[in-house]
Amino acid sequence: MSVSTSTNDFKNGMTLDLPDGLYGIVEFQHVKPGKGGAFVRTKLKNLRTGAVIERTYRADEKLDQAIIDKSDMQFLYRDGTQVVFMDTATYDQLQVEDTVLGTAVNFLKEGDIVSLSTYEGEVVATELPAAVELTVTETEPGIQGDRVSGARKPATLETGIVVQVPLFVNIGEKIKVDTRSGEYLTRA
Repeated sequence: MSVSTSTNDFKNGMTLDLPDGLYGIVEFQHVKPGKGGAFVRTKLKNLRTGAVIERTYRADEKLDQAIIDKSDMQFLYRDGTQVVFMDTATYDQLQVEDTVLGTAVNFLKEGDIVSLSTYEGEVVATELPAAVELTVTETEPGIQGDRVSGARKPATLETGIVVQVPLFVNIGEKIKVDTRSGEYLTRA
């Protein structure tokens, strides 16, 4: 569902339904030049691709605002290329293609709670915590005496993602991983 809104009513985080897709307002600025009419300069982020664009609109121009529904969902299990979630409020189940979730699917383990944003029944964004705890399932053992500062080795985590970890991390240990960059943060 979308409603008509004026560029004078813009707020950061608002979602617009533009002809070329759904865009979230990252920032905006009202400009009143000495000559000519006022305008609004915006920086918009595509919700599906993450691409950032800049657009300029006339003051009081009407655009479609997309009404986004956010709900907390619990990750239940993977079913082939689909991921199954359960709404924590209504207990309804939702099946989503893993490609729709983007990199978020690499950090999900059974029982995790994520915030899914939907527009007209379609998942358009996934919000994960800034960091998640995952168990190391496969990595080479650290070599005694190998203390090269900042040295890293690849480690496979329980979700299947491979991250670079310090040499002292071993199989079975829980580590914290940054969900935005996919980098090792610390031992859990």
